[in-house]
Amino acid sequence: MPFDAVLFLCNSKPPCRTMQVEARLEPAVVRRKITVKEYDQMYEAGIFQPDERLELINGEIVKMPPMNAPHMSYVIRLSRFFTEKLSRRAIVATQLPIVIDNDSEPEPDISILHWRKDDYFSAKPTAHEVYLLIEVASTSLVYDREVKLPLYARARIPEVWILKVQDRQLEVYRHPQENTYTEQQLLQPSDKIAPLAFPDIELTLSDIFITPDA
Repeated sequence: MPFDAVLFLCNSKPPCRTMQVEARLEPAVVRRKITVKEYDQMYEAGIFQPDERLELINGEIVKMPPMNAPHMSYVIRLSRFFTEKLSRRAIVATQLPIVIDNDSEPEPDISILHWRKDDYFSAKPTAHEVYLLIEVASTSLVYDREVKLPLYARARIPEVWILKVQDRQLEVYRHPQENTYTEQQLLQPSDKIAPLAFPDIELTLSDIFITPDA
């Protein structure tokens, strides 16, 4: 309900004057977030365009930017490396949805998932079925770091890599705790790394970083 308040305006000399002002108590703006179930129903109903690149993050639909050529090439190279090395020990998915919780369904660039004979035909993969997520950051570094990384930590994804295309570096995040990761590394092209779940699969970063064809 609105109410009136009296505002006293005085200068250094009397008399003081009063002015009637009206202040209103307004309801707070509440965003109506959507669930993963509702988001999937919207897809099935054909609400989105077939070529739209979208993610559901914390109950809000996020439109992803178009993928440039460097981004695409790193997704191809990383998926090929892990597919060849892991064979049938794990499933390598590229830009497919992962159900993180009731209101988040991101699409990481690379997902290393628990092996399932039906290739997740019966249900989308969930957070507890993830070994490793990789985000390729050509134009999305701040978003990957500040929005998606805390989401992955809360879901207890054991390991996340962010490949920084321009800087030719790899950020490695391990051991989630609440909204962050307790172990963080910044690797250079000369460094080597193996996923926590597959310590025998060692990756030399210089073999991954791409030098464009002349």
